[in-house]
Amino acid sequence: MSYQTPYLVFSGTNSRYLAEKICKSLDCPLGQMNIQHFADGEFSVSYEESIRGRDVFLVQSTFPNSDNLMELLLMIDAAKRASAHYITAVVPYFGWARQDRKDKPRVSIGAKLIADMLGTAGITRLITMDLHADQIQGFFNVPVDHLYGSSIFTEYVKENFPLDNLVIATPDVGGTKRASAYSKYLGVPMVICHKSRLRANEVAEMRVIGDVKGMDVLLIDDMVDTAGTITKAADLMMAEGAKSVRAIASHAVMSDPASARVDASALSEIIFTDSIPYSKKCSKVKVLSVADMFAESIRRVCNNESISSLYVI
Repeated sequence: MSYQTPYLVFSGTNSRYLAEKICKSLDCPLGQMNIQHFADGEFSVSYEESIRGRDVFLVQSTFPNSDNLMELLLMIDAAKRASAHYITAVVPYFGWARQDRKDKPRVSIGAKLIADMLGTAGITRLITMDLHADQIQGFFNVPVDHLYGSSIFTEYVKENFPLDNLVIATPDVGGTKRASAYSKYLGVPMVICHKSRLRANEVAEMRVIGDVKGMDVLLIDDMVDTAGTITKAADLMMAEGAKSVRAIASHAVMSDPASARVDASALSEIIFTDSIPYSKKCSKVKVLSVADMFAESIRRVCNNESISSLYVI
């Protein structure tokens, strides 16, 4: 590893594709690490170079399955036991973030549990992007740098979408704040979809609050899981007289049958970031990289510089 940089970047197995892009942007090699798997599914982590006294950045999104989270925890523990100076977890997609409160009796608050686990393992900082709920930052007792995919998306929208006929929409009331920020920044109107659910991942009823007739609609969300909500919203927008419907979402969870639903929906395009690897076939999906944004954040953290200028909205 080059000693020209004051930091070392390592990656878990399923986020290596993004870590390599981040290292290319930083002009540094990816750290050498070995993850040994055993026959029973257990695995162990070891660093193949000295990290004593160094600042290490561990790139790993914690999307399902739970092996990704466990890998990150072992990476943190190994770094702590190898006498790393600072240990920063770079988690582009923070899994379990939808479990951020007790929305009914006798349920866990998964996001708080994961925050406690990462803190106990030994992180000194977290860098993440577009948490499902901003208040999750308060679950941590270490500094959290919460980045926003809007800095990537807004430039794409301005270059590729007709702003004079654009309307921002949110597929549910919970995303109103996010959609409102895009609306104000781009100077375009906003509408809201109000939905009710019978159970998780199943939308019972949805209606549009606002006028979309003859407009190009852009749906804004933080993640797409089964794509039930966002495709239903797109179909509803077209039924209400919209000219076209596109969508942007930070995290492409895209559990089956999401890709098939998107292909069969009224959506003409859906844009994600590469916080989660997306390898399924869907002609309507476009992926934008957040590698440069995370690389710049790492550089600024190392140089004790402000990262607030990275926030567009």
